[in-house]
Amino acid sequence: MSKIRIAIQGELGAYSHIAAESLYPGAAIKTCITFEETFKQAYNDSNIKIVIPIENSLAGRVADIHYLLPKYKLQIHGEHFQPVEHNLLCKKEASIDDIRYVRSHAQAIGQCQNLIIKKKLKSIISADTAGSAKDLAEGDDKSIAAIASGLSAKIYNLKILEKNIEDEKGNVTRFLIMGKNIEQPEYNNKKKFITSCIFRVKSEPSALYKCLGGFATNQVNLTKLESFSVKNTFDQANFYLDLEGHLEQTGVKKALEELGFHTETLDILGVYEASKFRQK
Repeated sequence: MSKIRIAIQGELGAYSHIAAESLYPGAAIKTCITFEETFKQAYNDSNIKIVIPIENSLAGRVADIHYLLPKYKLQIHGEHFQPVEHNLLCKKEASIDDIRYVRSHAQAIGQCQNLIIKKKLKSIISADTAGSAKDLAEGDDKSIAAIASGLSAKIYNLKILEKNIEDEKGNVTRFLIMGKNIEQPEYNNKKKFITSCIFRVKSEPSALYKCLGGFATNQVNLTKLESFSVKNTFDQANFYLDLEGHLEQTGVKKALEELGFHTETLDILGVYEASKFRQK
């Protein structure tokens, strides 16, 4: 039996890798340099799924993803909330007294400022956390440390100097599982579902107000609504929307029908079971 194939952005040991392993233990992981390359993997091969971060509880949304969603129109098959625990890694032969620099992704650097200031370390911005760990392992400089996951330390044979060094605990990233095929679960009134879509409002007064009115009248709860600009224009905006409910529910169906009447474009990105993390 062939392994499930998952594409992620970043090196092995990235938080996307941890999320993919949590969802699909033993899956064949393909690493990609950019988010767009990751989307292309699933777009070109229906047997590949991607695990993509869309938002972080501290840093907010992952901006690139919102522009790739309407471009490739992959279907969302599910969601996963992954706790993020940063660690200070160094080479096996190094000690804390050797460390002068710390390398990681800009967000990880920003989330670990207390330790960086306390240890008087100089920051080196890198493309991703796991890539920083990999570069550290391949180099010879004992004065450089990396901020990355515990899995990165294991993969690249590095030592963990300090665990859980983030300034604020409870750091969580929401991931989407996406693929080319539609995998819409049947409605079950004992389960909670999320429906996600992207729409473009008409360029006219009260356009957004009219778009959202159907959700109010049909008592459909929106869990997320974000705008992002349409390419090469300041006159219109696309909106990413998550709502509680399934397409087969009457209220959801009527609300989306009304939304479609007031929009230029409307793409349903997926209907999927809500993560149990939302019940906390």
